[in-house]
Amino acid sequence: MLPTDRVLGEMSGLGLMATELGAPGFLPEDPDDVKAELGEFGMTLLGGFTPIVCHDPAFRDETIRSATATAKLFQRAGATKFVSAVVVDPSWSLPTALDIQQQRAMVEMLDIIDDICEEHGLEQVLHPHVQTLVETKDDVNRVLDTCDVHWCLDTGHLAIGGVDPVQFAIDAFDRVGHVHLKDVNLSMVAPVLARETTLMAATQAGLFTPLGQGNVDIAGVVRELESRGYQGWYVIEQDTAITDGLPPVGEGPIHQVTTSLDFLRDVVAPSLA
Repeated sequence: MLPTDRVLGEMSGLGLMATELGAPGFLPEDPDDVKAELGEFGMTLLGGFTPIVCHDPAFRDETIRSATATAKLFQRAGATKFVSAVVVDPSWSLPTALDIQQQRAMVEMLDIIDDICEEHGLEQVLHPHVQTLVETKDDVNRVLDTCDVHWCLDTGHLAIGGVDPVQFAIDAFDRVGHVHLKDVNLSMVAPVLARETTLMAATQAGLFTPLGQGNVDIAGVVRELESRGYQGWYVIEQDTAITDGLPPVGEGPIHQVTTSLDFLRDVVAPSLA
């Protein structure tokens, strides 16, 4: 991870007004300290990515406890979104097919977390994600059909799983509560889904590109959402693997984010007129 002050300074310098919590250790654990640190850069907290185990009754109590603790942190820090990702276990073991009882347990737990979030002034938004139990098109459709949970429309992870993000924006608009904008080189996806390449290795090799340089119709997604009156956040989620040590100040991921912002301003925004 790059130093927190450097990342927040670069984000603020690019005009970004808010952020998600980030990986463990990026921001403080105390919500008041989170607000204070972000406030130094004129930023606020949106929420954060939260892996949860939903399908396994053995984890039920721990999942409820940890989700409640996270919801309390987000609430006190001024956030509004609880971005959940359904993992097999805390170690992110590779997903396997769920039986009927496990599917029902997953839906029940998502409903419980919806209630926890509502109690704390938050909206749970389910994040489809590689190597989770909501990874493929079939996984996404199963949740859409069996559960009322709202979604984080992640353009990149939906595309990797075989879902057209533009069509998702059309078909499931009423359940889109949050958006992650991410572009993907889809020619690199097959080995990841076949478990022949890890997500980290693929990221290091360039799986995720700046917006506008991959195969995802980012402009199409934004147009569909805006035409239907979407009022939520768009988060630029630029996955980058830094493998050669700390880049000099002014170098590194800031270039990719700048390229993405240029694409949104110069290509996407004019297409909305």
